[in-house]
Amino acid sequence: MSVSPEILKQVRAIELRTRGLVGSLFAGEYRSVFRGQGMEFAEVRAYEAGDDIRAIDWNVTARLGSPFVKTFTEERELTLMLLVDQSGSTRFGEPVTKAALSVEVAAVLALAAAYHTDRVGALLFADEIERVIPPRKGRRHALRVIRDLVAFEPAGRRTNLAASLSYASRLLRHRSVVVVLSDFIAEGWERPLRRLAARHDVVAIMVDDPRESALPASGWIEIEDAESGRRVLVDTGSREVRRRLAELADGRRHDRGRMLAAAGADQLSLTTGADYALPLRRAFAARARRLHRA
Repeated sequence: MSVSPEILKQVRAIELRTRGLVGSLFAGEYRSVFRGQGMEFAEVRAYEAGDDIRAIDWNVTARLGSPFVKTFTEERELTLMLLVDQSGSTRFGEPVTKAALSVEVAAVLALAAAYHTDRVGALLFADEIERVIPPRKGRRHALRVIRDLVAFEPAGRRTNLAASLSYASRLLRHRSVVVVLSDFIAEGWERPLRRLAARHDVVAIMVDDPRESALPASGWIEIEDAESGRRVLVDTGSREVRRRLAELADGRRHDRGRMLAAAGADQLSLTTGADYALPLRRAFAARARRLHRA
C-alpha cells in the first residue's frame, strides 16, 4: 500500500501528541482497565480461611480428606479490537470532526496495546465494513493501524453498525476487549452488541458534537443529513425550535445509554472541541476500580 508523505506526517504528529497520555494513562493502570482474555488454571492448594468456597476442588478434597481450592491467574496476553465508525454522520464537528476524534482516541489505545505487547486490530466501517486489520503485536503494527485509520476514506455515507458488531463476533475467537468508537446514529445494533458483549469485554466510546443538541441562534439555515443527503430548512432563531431539537437530541442520547447498559457495555462519552484526555482518564480509572472490586 502506497502511503503519501502527508499521511505519514499526520501519523507521526498523532504519535507525538499522544505519547504523554499513553505513558501516564496506561503505565500503571492498563492491566486494571483492560483485563486479559480470561483466567487460566494455576494450581491446587490447601484451603485457607477466607477462600471462596466456590473454588473448592471437590475431587482433590475427597481424595485427600481435607479441603483444597483451585487457583487461577489472569491470562497475560490480551487482544484489543477497535471498531471505528467513519460514516457520514461522524464527518461533522468542530474544531475537529467526530471521525478525527475517534481516530485519535483509537491511536492512543493502539499505542498503549503495543507498549504492553498486546495484540491490536481495527475494523473501519460506514455503510459496509471497508477495512479490517487483524490483531497483531508490536509497535510497527500499531503504527500501521494508525496509518490506515488516518488514510481511510469511506466509500459509503450511511452507518451499518450492526453488521460491524456481528463481524467482530465472528472474527474474534477468544475473549477480547472490543472498543466501539461511534456516535451510534444507526438502527438495529442492540442485539448484535448484546451478543458481542456476552463473549467479549465491550467498551462503547460515544463521540458527539455539542451543536447536535444546541444549535446557535443563526436564523434560517439549511441542514443536510450527512448520510441520506436530505436537506431541510430550520429556523434556529426560534427558541421553541431550538428547544425541540435539544429535546430530541437528549432523548436520543438517553435511549442510546439505556441500550448500551442493557447490552452490558461500558460507556464513555466524548465531545468534539473538548479535551478527551481527562474524561478518558477518569472513565478508565473508575472502570479499573470497579473491575478490582468484581
